[in-house]
Amino acid sequence: MTMYRRCDTAEADIGMRYYLTDTDGTGGRLKREPEDFIVKEISKHPDEKGDGRFIIAEVTSRNWETNRLIRIMSRSMNISRERIGFAGTKDKRAVTTQLMSFEAPDEALSKVDLKDVTVRNAYRSRRGVQIGDLIGNRFEITVKDCLLSKDDTAYVIGSVTSSIKASKGFPNYFGVQRFGAVRPVTHIVGEKIVRGDIKGAVDTYLSHPSEHEQQDTKDARELLADRSSFADALKVMPKTMSFEKTMAEHLMKHPDDDIGAISKLPTNLQMMFTHAYQSYLFNLMLSRRMEHGIPLDRPAVGDVVIPADADRIPMHERPATVTEKNIRLVEKQIRSGKAFITISLIGTESTIADGPMGDIERSIIYEEKMTNDSFLVPGLPHCSSKGSRREILCPLTDIESSVTDGGYTLRFSLPKGNYATCLLREYMKSDMISY
Repeated sequence: MTMYRRCDTAEADIGMRYYLTDTDGTGGRLKREPEDFIVKEISKHPDEKGDGRFIIAEVTSRNWETNRLIRIMSRSMNISRERIGFAGTKDKRAVTTQLMSFEAPDEALSKVDLKDVTVRNAYRSRRGVQIGDLIGNRFEITVKDCLLSKDDTAYVIGSVTSSIKASKGFPNYFGVQRFGAVRPVTHIVGEKIVRGDIKGAVDTYLSHPSEHEQQDTKDARELLADRSSFADALKVMPKTMSFEKTMAEHLMKHPDDDIGAISKLPTNLQMMFTHAYQSYLFNLMLSRRMEHGIPLDRPAVGDVVIPADADRIPMHERPATVTEKNIRLVEKQIRSGKAFITISLIGTESTIADGPMGDIERSIIYEEKMTNDSFLVPGLPHCSSKGSRREILCPLTDIESSVTDGGYTLRFSLPKGNYATCLLREYMKSDMISY
């Protein structure tokens, strides 16, 4: 029997089926205003070189989705969006500061004049910024509309924080942003792609509705459900559906070219489809481990662990299997933050653990009728994935809190690739749309 509290919200549908903490939540909502969710990258700055071909700069944006921001910036600078580098995508409804690189002349950057976008601290380097080029993120997040009194809220915050510190972290699920908080279909699109149903993937991305979308978006999706109505859909699409517009325009010219329609999307968005499905499978595996009562903070024989570097960043290229002989040493390494227990992100070159975690990984893959080769997608190389492994606990550092009437603010740092909302869900325990 599991020792963990079950999640009864829509998060369970994306594999997030348990909480680490058993305390009742504060309730509340995130992101009433973009300023309620402030994120600043803890960056690795490329070395400054005056003759470098890349401009490096800090970009602060308010209420901008990363892909759209890059697309509009590239138009302003008159360069390809592939010439703009960044370390990681950020939440739209937020105030974010991130490091970017621009393969462009100096005068091109001065052409960027966008609402709620500030570019500062520019210099030149011989190396651009790439996905993953950061150490972590520092967050300042405000929760509003809480259900509890100020004193009860403070109690929950203290209890949850203590439990997470005792466990050396919180369950490292992929959060709702990976799938779409308003319209969680990214993993469904990815599943159809890896199963070879490219037309189904396109149709899902274009027309799958959500009750939480604006009415004009719902109307456009209803028209997009019938490919003969694309011309009418294009007339009513809001600006937020720019990617759907790109795909629909391509299909109007090339009705049977669904691969081409997906290929028109930014490469990182193409990758995100498959990654989202891998993330869903990971969430299921992590939930199954919790369901079986296998500890998250202690290794079991057969677990695959990876060491951490000096910045506490996991070194995925150096996996090791836990055995009866080395388990005591591995336990010590995990307690000191020098190693992490992992779960498979299934792909063409991924590996499976041994022992009880291996049984769980194999059972999920069998139930989903997947193989490693499923993640080699003909015609869509950016949708193919080699796979990897992911840590099952996310460490939390520098946590601070302040409580007001009706809400509270948390300040903390997380390593790269982890989701602040997966920490906040332990405090809030709200419906998925609240994140």
